[in-house]
Amino acid sequence: MKQVIVFAGTTEGRQLSAWLAAAGVETLCSVATEYGELLVEKQPHLSVHQGRMLPEEMEQLFAEEGKPLVLDVTHPYAVAVSANIKAACEKTGCEYLRLIRPSLMNKNACKTAEEIVVVESVEAAVNFLKTTEGSIFVTTGSKELAKFTALPDYQNRVYARVLATPEVVTQCTEAGFTGPHLICMQGPFSKELNLAMLRSIGAAWMVTKEAGRAGGFEEKMTAAKEAGVKVVLIGRPREQAGLSIEEGVKLLAERFHIPSDLTDSRDEKNGRIAYLVGIGMGTPDHLTGEARAAFEKADCILGSGRMLDSFKTTRKPLFDAYDPAKMLTYVQEHPEHRTIAVALSGDVGFYSGARRLISTFGNAGIRTELITGISSVTYFCSRLQIPWEDVKLMSIHGRRENLIAAVRTHFRTFTLLGGRDNVASLCEKLEKYGFENVKLYIGERLHYPEERITEGTPAELKEKAFDSLCVAIIENPSYMSGLRSCIPDEEFQRGDAPMTKSEVRSLSVAKLNLNRDSIAWDIGAGTGSVTIEMALAAADGEVYAIEKKPAAAALIEENARRFGTPNVEVHVGTAPEALTDLPAPTHAFIGGSSGNMKEILQLLLAKNPQVRVVINAITLETVAEANSCFKELGFTDLDITQIQAAKAKKVGPYEMMMGQNPVYIFAGTGKGEA
Repeated sequence: MKQVIVFAGTTEGRQLSAWLAAAGVETLCSVATEYGELLVEKQPHLSVHQGRMLPEEMEQLFAEEGKPLVLDVTHPYAVAVSANIKAACEKTGCEYLRLIRPSLMNKNACKTAEEIVVVESVEAAVNFLKTTEGSIFVTTGSKELAKFTALPDYQNRVYARVLATPEVVTQCTEAGFTGPHLICMQGPFSKELNLAMLRSIGAAWMVTKEAGRAGGFEEKMTAAKEAGVKVVLIGRPREQAGLSIEEGVKLLAERFHIPSDLTDSRDEKNGRIAYLVGIGMGTPDHLTGEARAAFEKADCILGSGRMLDSFKTTRKPLFDAYDPAKMLTYVQEHPEHRTIAVALSGDVGFYSGARRLISTFGNAGIRTELITGISSVTYFCSRLQIPWEDVKLMSIHGRRENLIAAVRTHFRTFTLLGGRDNVASLCEKLEKYGFENVKLYIGERLHYPEERITEGTPAELKEKAFDSLCVAIIENPSYMSGLRSCIPDEEFQRGDAPMTKSEVRSLSVAKLNLNRDSIAWDIGAGTGSVTIEMALAAADGEVYAIEKKPAAAALIEENARRFGTPNVEVHVGTAPEALTDLPAPTHAFIGGSSGNMKEILQLLLAKNPQVRVVINAITLETVAEANSCFKELGFTDLDITQIQAAKAKKVGPYEMMMGQNPVYIFAGTGKGEA
């Protein structure tokens, strides 16, 4: 005798059946096709009825099973089937509960398409398409596919995607759909796969039903938008009374006393658990044994694009997403999934999305466990037969990092590449900042059959084509491991612009107490000598050089290139006006104020009340102004130093000490609350 009969015309129906059975509820899962039966995971307390039933057969089944609770989790478009189930329940006195897949019609997925024509039925879709031209991609299944034969030249216009079963293939072939116009595949389908299909057939139109998130509706709509394909959407029938899947799960949990902390096979104590799994390079044979076990026991698998490729044969629900918030939304809409696995590229500890997922899932009460994988850096170094313990690890794939600083200070630097930060742009940047002679190793499609490793100089590689996602190791035999300071004046391009001398510059930058990630301003930057030393010290930060003279600004740009400091950004203008739109500084150096010192300091404090400021003053008037401003504006940790350096100069056979102008160095920190 069964406690629950589930009519599982959707993925959610099969998942609910498995969830109930796992809780010890005697459950019968009814599916219409042999293929549907194959998708139901075999387990204790769960049996399967395969085949379509007439109302009389439903009544007989209900009576034989002792009038169980009947869950109608059929497809939103299966109106006739739902009516038969409900009528059979009324005749036999069984409790009927309708659970409905949520609609996405009011969500962004529907708004993303290029153009949407909403119709009431397949017949209406066919009639509309008679007025159009171009290829048609039909994704509504095989049941009503024959109706599209009413279209003129349907054999050439229509491409149908249907299930890959002998019964379906025979049915579609008899209707006249053959060869490349019949695409037999099993979903779910990612956005990328939908996009590839639309482009390969040159589709002008796509016909679909609003099947909800589990039915891949969002992926189809976003692919149509990207491909510029118009959509004919067969609207849902009039909304039936019923509960959402989530509401149904809560009701069933109360009815059958299913604890909210239902554990998985490892008896976790905190209910739902998400395994964040590093899948290495992405090929199935790259998974560790622990990773395989996590995916095998998972109720669903989440990942982005190609991360899901290895799991399409598992018959588990797959959800294609990159954003942790979207993953969480999916998990919350499917509370029947107690054990979740998220496929993440490489290793979860190396530039991975695991960090954000830990926070996102944790805040929602879902426990996370990390399972390490083989990272791209360890694999690539093994292919090159080099150790990786002394390799500087970087990623400029979707990130802003100072790769040039890493190359300058390390023999070997590893980086992930992708998107606009590709091999060509990397080579151009290396050449721009004086690293023409470094050696690069580029790895593409690592661990796949088409793996390729290429080596060469920036000049040799910048014109070659590489995969959009690849990795690089850069070898710089001339690297400098230490931090440069007190750089000789002669190394800078100077021109006619004033320059802070080496010894004063070094002490002034030291007084700033910069961090590696500081956001620093150099106001009245001159040749940019202070700018460069700040940029070298704050290699992971940004330095904004503000200079009112265009010729001097050009010198700063040239010096930034010469010293390999791409974290310098030059702005031409007079302070404080030129400072208004800059990001808030953590530190600021004022080498020239053009008579606007108080206004500049007030703006600095407005941007960051705790900003650290250093001012160089030569004239007595500037000394008095700096001292007055620091006191009036309430700077703390006030430190005033007067320094006068003398440099030896050869005069005939003698070394004569030539004194430089004395310089006052004011340093202080804003006392306000950040």
